[in-house]
Amino acid sequence: MAANLRPVYGYTVFYVKDVTESVAFYAKAFGYRVRRVDNSNRWGELESGETTIAFTPMHQKETDGRSGVVHIPEPGEKNPVEVCLAYEDVDAAYKRAVENGAVPVSPPEDQVWGQKVGYVRDINGITVRLGSHVKEPTRQ
Repeated sequence: MAANLRPVYGYTVFYVKDVTESVAFYAKAFGYRVRRVDNSNRWGELESGETTIAFTPMHQKETDGRSGVVHIPEPGEKNPVEVCLAYEDVDAAYKRAVENGAVPVSPPEDQVWGQKVGYVRDINGITVRLGSHVKEPTRQ
């Protein structure tokens, strides 16, 4: 019997300066519920549906010294990751994010592909796209 080799997407892990601060920021700015922060404050998780959003320190014994495992951006360098969060009311989500410490990048705008999209940066410099669900084209 062959094993099922189809993966299940389990986690997105952000390497951050401060785990508890990042978890609290995402809960407040984007409306997530905190699942847990461990006693060492080296791991935190948010409830985000089937896939977990997790946070861990940039520097740790498990990854430091392993070439290519974690890319830590230099000061002023943009983080090479974009997180896309879907909302029914993108304008309200953008406003809440900015009011709670997200750095505004571009306000929500309607896009030609049928989605409303706005961008902010989180407290770690990660780009966060706030977008509506893409509408399916009408078939004739």
